[in-house]
Amino acid sequence: MDASTIIRNPIITEKLAEMAGDRKYAFVVAKSANKIQIKKAVSEMFKVSVVNVNTITMHGKKKRVRYRVGRRPDRKKAIVTLKEGDKIELT
Repeated sequence: MDASTIIRNPIITEKLAEMAGDRKYAFVVAKSANKIQIKKAVSEMFKVSVVNVNTITMHGKKKRVRYRVGRRPDRKKAIVTLKEGDKIELT
């Protein structure tokens, strides 16, 4: 897999904006990607050094429309910690 298929999009929230001060950034990633692939993809895309990768699999919620019950899709989130002095510009 190449970097653009592994990293889907960044997650930008108030909580994660505060974590950016601690050099931590969050991305939605492919469900099949492992920590080593995520580390290489972030290093390749943003030209930074990755120290640590934490992953979370978020299961989709059940949603109801009238009498039909459906589910939102599952997704995987990765929180990436960068080396001291490195920074990613997400705007």
